[in-house]
Amino acid sequence: MDVRYSASPNDVKRYTTEELRKEFLIEELYKPNTVIAVYSHVDRMVTFGCMPTTERVSLDKGIDCWKSFGTKFILERREIGIFNIGGKGKIEADGETFSLDYKDCLYITKGTKDVHFSSDDASKPAKFYMVSAPAHCSYKTRLISIKDAAKRPLGAMETSNKRTIYQFIHPDVLPTCQLSMGLTALEPGSVWNSMPCHTHERRMEIYMYFEVPKDNVVIHFMGEPTQMRNVVMQNEQAIIGPSWSIHCGAGTSNYTFIWAMGGENQAFDDMDNLVPTQLR
Repeated sequence: MDVRYSASPNDVKRYTTEELRKEFLIEELYKPNTVIAVYSHVDRMVTFGCMPTTERVSLDKGIDCWKSFGTKFILERREIGIFNIGGKGKIEADGETFSLDYKDCLYITKGTKDVHFSSDDASKPAKFYMVSAPAHCSYKTRLISIKDAAKRPLGAMETSNKRTIYQFIHPDVLPTCQLSMGLTALEPGSVWNSMPCHTHERRMEIYMYFEVPKDNVVIHFMGEPTQMRNVVMQNEQAIIGPSWSIHCGAGTSNYTFIWAMGGENQAFDDMDNLVPTQLR
């Protein structure tokens, strides 16, 4: 498990490009039949990636649960949200099997002991992208398809940010302890996400960019509003955003990203909005 510690905004002002990427960027999420795990001390969020091909892969494969979490199994005191961004696949959660197509999402509640992943076709493997947050009580494990998600159109072509926000793991869709997840899809011709941008001191956020066309990139902006920094990201990479940091990006093409939040407040509009001219 890759462990990332909390970073002070005062320190980040002095980071080199390499230090910034090492601290916040998750460059590789998928290896065949492997679980990639990155533990962030920012709200104790954990980002996982799993691409099962020829094996049925357990969530805790290669992870020492007691050393990493102080628990007997990963979800003993955690909840997790899982998106499939690859071929069709299955997730087994304590004996119940869920089939996930492209962009389907599964919420698994606290206390679920056995979680396994598999692909329907090894030549077109599923790619399970996951974020887990600490949880204090159990709710109901549930599959959410994109048609079941709450939809919020935003932006305009004139400002290059026309997009649709799909809220999957969200109070308007299902109850959770603190985890919120969804995806935002930009329309062709639009490149800006979350612009005008914002911060939310009460929640951190993790972005994972995908559907980024070959030879294209997304320039992710972070840092304090008056001390902006940028990280150039490629397809299927994720980045950790502390609560004090803005989080927005512009691509060389349109793209889609999955956002995950954890913290004290689940209200989607609980944010401190910024006017673009305030940024530095």
